[in-house]
Amino acid sequence: MIEVEVKLRISDPREIRKKLLELGCTVDRDFYREWNAFYDFADGRLEKSHQALRLRRFGRKAFITFKGQPLKSRSFKVREEYESEVKNIRHFKKILKKLGLRPVFEYRKKRMLLRKDRVKICLDETEVGHFLELEGKRSDIVRLARKLGFARRDFIKMDYGQMIKEKRLKEYQSSSSRPPSSSSSRSSSSKSSSSSSSSSPSSSSSSSSSSSS
Repeated sequence: MIEVEVKLRISDPREIRKKLLELGCTVDRDFYREWNAFYDFADGRLEKSHQALRLRRFGRKAFITFKGQPLKSRSFKVREEYESEVKNIRHFKKILKKLGLRPVFEYRKKRMLLRKDRVKICLDETEVGHFLELEGKRSDIVRLARKLGFARRDFIKMDYGQMIKEKRLKEYQSSSSRPPSSSSSRSSSSKSSSSSSSSSPSSSSSSSSSSSS
């Protein structure tokens, strides 16, 4: 099937939830915690071809989802998607491993699931912020978004996986690639001179741990 959806960044989830209920949306499932893992082959062929295989778990249920290449659209994320429930996740992970697939990326989120006529609505809390995800027909998505005070320019096409990867990469780069300041350079030179005069194992280990923290 073809999935059509958008994300909207929100600042106040409780206010949006209130608006959704006032518009007649019904709650299918109140907030629950969800674990997601993406699988790929060793050569990364799925990511290279802009496809995805996701294993999702919440409570005692698990689902495997295949996502095809994104189709062209200015405002919406449109792609082929097939999903099926997994009855035994432990055995299924072994099957994936035997096929040469391995987990390459994981993240968690907190989600509330609602519906408004033919639109599936997800109110999400993630490590990159709070979002509203709308899935359904384009016209229905636009209509509901407008009622909530959003325009097409607010639509986000990126996946949570993409956004979280970018965030983690920036955090890693800022923590590991930051050039030393002049004060840290003086500090390190004084440490090296003091360490040369003292060869005790304890002093060398403390210097090593402080540089890696």
